[in-house]
Amino acid sequence: MAWTWRFEKSDGTETEPALQPEEFTTQGDAESWIGEYWKELLDGGADQVTLFDDTTKIYGPMSLRAEQGEPSEAAAGEA
Repeated sequence: MAWTWRFEKSDGTETEPALQPEEFTTQGDAESWIGEYWKELLDGGADQVTLFDDTTKIYGPMSLRAEQGEPSEAAAGEA
């Protein structure tokens, strides 16, 4: 299994991330990475993210905007 993020604009269109992540082997690794780099991703033009396990959507879109809580906090409540 490979856990991956889809990076999106606020309208849901896919965008290239400012930082290119790896494919993660666990959901926790993917969520830790987004929790560490969400500000850089937001500054680079991504407004929201969606988490996938291979081709299965796990959750999202999840905003990267700080006023809605840090993604690591939001992800913990949704996982």
